Amino acid sequence: MQEILTDILLYDRANPLLFNTGLFLLLFVGFLLIYQALRRWHTVKMLFVIAFSLYFYYKSSAQYCFILLGVCISDYALGRWLGAVANNAGRRAIVWLNVVINVGMLVYFKYFNLLYETFANITSTSFDPLDIILPAGISFFTFRSISYMVDIYRREIEPCRNFLDYTFFLTFFPPLLAGPVVRAKDMLPQIKENPVATRAMVAEGLFLIIAGLIKKVVIADYISGNFVDRIFDNPSLYTGFENMMGAVGFALQLYCDFSGYSDMAIGIALLLGYRFKDNFNSPYKSQSPTEFWKRWHISLSSWLMDYIYIPLGGNRKGRRRQRANLMATMLIGGLWHGASWMYLLWGGYNGALLVGHKALKRVWHVPAKLKENIVSGSIIRATNILITFILITIGFAFFRAESVGHIGDMATAIFTNFHAEIAPQFVAGYALIVVAIAVGFLLHFAPHSWQLGLQRAYGWLPLAVQALILAAVLFLVIQTRQSSLVPFIYLQY
Repeated sequence: MQEILTDILLYDRANPLLFNTGLFLLLFVGFLLIYQALRRWHTVKMLFVIAFSLYFYYKSSAQYCFILLGVCISDYALGRWLGAVANNAGRRAIVWLNVVINVGMLVYFKYFNLLYETFANITSTSFDPLDIILPAGISFFTFRSISYMVDIYRREIEPCRNFLDYTFFLTFFPPLLAGPVVRAKDMLPQIKENPVATRAMVAEGLFLIIAGLIKKVVIADYISGNFVDRIFDNPSLYTGFENMMGAVGFALQLYCDFSGYSDMAIGIALLLGYRFKDNFNSPYKSQSPTEFWKRWHISLSSWLMDYIYIPLGGNRKGRRRQRANLMATMLIGGLWHGASWMYLLWGGYNGALLVGHKALKRVWHVPAKLKENIVSGSIIRATNILITFILITIGFAFFRAESVGHIGDMATAIFTNFHAEIAPQFVAGYALIVVAIAVGFLLHFAPHSWQLGLQRAYGWLPLAVQALILAAVLFLVIQTRQSSLVPFIYLQY
């Protein structure tokens, strides 16, 4: 009994408390029962949710939960101060103080060893990295903190007057570890309303949790552990065809892993009465890199647009400045992901795609008659989607690969050792992988109306039947999950 309590209460670096664990499911059921029992006592309910959120964060980052609390206190105090200052110079100074605090934490926890190693290489000195544990989700809650202060500075929102309200917002556990990047102006009004989940919200939330679990465990984890990781770990051991399939598989894995977390986070929030904006919108249906970044990780893309691209000047200062702003924004977005030059290369690559697409739009126009024609229009859309997917998949290979050398090995295999004739053997040898990839893409490219139809049909079912379907999905998840816990990819960011 004591060992069980220790496992539940104490931090274990090898076993964080995640949505796709049995422990979270059991704890969340108990949490929901208490949450519902406290619905009439708003303050007590808020304190309970904050305590559970801090416990949830402690189980993934140990003592670093005090950093999260420190950011809550800092933001609240600076926000009140900013609201009381009238002159612009003083207001800007307060915002910059908040930025320095948050970016300073990111630099220390995420980039110190990279900068230290780079300096050591330049000066030919020894490199002994510090043992720095990265707090889970630090990039997400620091971005939420910065947007809160900037929105106050822009007078888009008023400073939060209730410390509990702000602490609830910043520590709220569903989006805490891997997003979405929820903004204060969207959530603080909901907190003040003390929302109660409706029957429709509960049904929608359960549906999203089911969808997220299937994406994460049944598709992403399965193709990762049984195929994708092998290719990216040793690309030179495989043919070009297998490397290509590995890159395609990772593109699907990353989407299912990340959007699966977002689905579960949004679904859990709905069960508690809170609604977040969608974070993914079938991104691989995009017909251009520009459209892709309006559909992929929407909360981060819009954050980069509102708080980096537009302040840099956006498209208001000529084409050259716009190109520079796009490139700078994507480089910052790449660096945001972590202390690796591969992320910076990935950001630069995507910046080049956006700049190239803007330039291409100015010189190449498809005649309207071709677009409007059913046959030619469909061919044009399909071609645009395929080209965009190929370009984005190449970028994600940079994102996943451990080094430029591995990218070189993959490219060499694809262009000099492709061997398309092994496709039948590949399908036979990786039958379940091929099925999982095919199902993943079929679900992704299915009309959005199908998903809405399934969601509505699920909502019409009796609650007992909904619970039965959820239990069946949990059984499927248990049968297909890996022997060891597979963390969400974006937990490291």
